Amino acid sequence: MSLFIDEITIEVNGGRGGHGMSSFRREKFVALGGPSGGNGGKGGDVIFIGDEGSTTLFDFRYQRHIKADSGENGKSRGMHGKNAINKYLKVPLGTIVYDDNTGKRIGEIIYHDQELVVAKGGKGGRGNMAFATNRNQAPRISENGDLGESLKLKVELKVLADVGIIGFPSVGKSTLISAISNARPKIADYPFTTLTPNLGMVEYKEHAFAVADLPGLIENASEGVGLGTRFLKHIERCRIFIHLVDATIENPVESYHIINEELKKYDEELSTRKQIIALNKIEMLNENELNDVINEFREIDNNIYALSAITKQGINELLDQIIYELENIPAVKIIDDSHQIYQLEDEETPFIVTKVSGGFEITGRMVELYYYRTNFVEEEAINRFARQLRTLGINEELKLQGAKNGDIIRVIDYEFEYLD
Repeated sequence: MSLFIDEITIEVNGGRGGHGMSSFRREKFVALGGPSGGNGGKGGDVIFIGDEGSTTLFDFRYQRHIKADSGENGKSRGMHGKNAINKYLKVPLGTIVYDDNTGKRIGEIIYHDQELVVAKGGKGGRGNMAFATNRNQAPRISENGDLGESLKLKVELKVLADVGIIGFPSVGKSTLISAISNARPKIADYPFTTLTPNLGMVEYKEHAFAVADLPGLIENASEGVGLGTRFLKHIERCRIFIHLVDATIENPVESYHIINEELKKYDEELSTRKQIIALNKIEMLNENELNDVINEFREIDNNIYALSAITKQGINELLDQIIYELENIPAVKIIDDSHQIYQLEDEETPFIVTKVSGGFEITGRMVELYYYRTNFVEEEAINRFARQLRTLGINEELKLQGAKNGDIIRVIDYEFEYLD
C-alpha cells in the first residue's frame, strides 16, 4: 500500500464551549449571598500546522473524524471553566483546505509552523454571575456553551519545490534526484517505479533549493492514461523544470515533444515555463552517438546538458545552470492566507417557519444558536428563549402562516404550545 496520499476528505469539529454555572454564595455569616456561578471555558479549535518534514497526508487515512475537546464547565464560587486545549495536526507544506460542501477555499499552508484554523471552538456559556443587574440581583439563569464549528473538508496537497524533474518513466529521474539531493527514492528500470513525488533538498555552492522527482508522464496522461493527472498538479508550483530525456532511445526528440504536449493539455501556462533539457545515460553512448543526439536538440535549445546520473558526469554543470535560472526567475505566486481580508456576506435568513403535521417547525442559524445556549431546566432561561424568538419576529410569522392557540411549535427537540 502506498504511503503517499495527496487528497483526502475528513470531518472536523471544534470543541463545544463549557456550560455556565448557576449557583449562590452559601458561606456562613454572609447574609443574602449573591450569584456565584462562573462562565464555561472556550472549546478547542482544530488547527493545521505546517511541517516541513511531512510529505504526505497519510496520517489522515486513519483519523477521518477529528474533534477538539470541549471547554470546562463553570464552577461555583465565581470560578470560570478552563479553555480547552486546541487540537493541532501537522500537515505538509503545500496543503490546501476546501469546504467540501461549498467548494470554498479555506486556506493553504505554505511555510513551516504556519497555523490555519479549520474549525473554531464554541464560546463558553455565561454563569449566573454574568446576568446579575441592579433590577435582578439574584438571577437563576445560566447559558450552555456554543457548539463548535463542524465542517467536512477536502484536503489537497500540492508539492512545493523550486525545481521539478519531468520526463518519461525510467529516464533516470529518481537516480538524478538521489545524485543531487538528500532524497533516497526507490530506483529500478521499469515503468512507474516512482509512484509518489520525491522531494529533496539540494545544497550546492552556498545555495539551497528544493527539487521534486515527479512520477513519469506518458502520452495522453492529461486524459487519464497511466498515472493520469493525479501527479500533474504537483508541478504547478515549480519555477523551472529539468526535462530529463533518455539519450539512448530511438527518438528522444519525439519523447520531449510528447511530454510538452501533455503539459500544454493540462495547463498551457506550464508549457511556457523555463525548461533545462538534460540528456541522461550518456555513459551508454560513444562520442559520435552523443553528438548526433545533441545536434538534434540544438534546433530546440542551444543549451543542452549531457550527463550520467549514475557516474555523476555533467552533474555540476547542470547544477550551475539551475542556480543561475533560479536567481533570475521569480517564485510562483502563491496565495498567502496569513492575512486574509474578510468581506461582508449577504445576511442569512435568521429563521424559517415550516408548517408540519400538528403544528409548525422553526429552523435557522440564529434559532439554533439560541436553542443550544438555553438551559431548559431553568425557568428564567426558558422565558429568555421565548423572548429571543419574539425578538426575531417569529410570533408575527406564525400569525401570518395561520397558527392557532394550541398548535405545537417545535424547535429542534423542544416543543411548546402556541399562544396568541
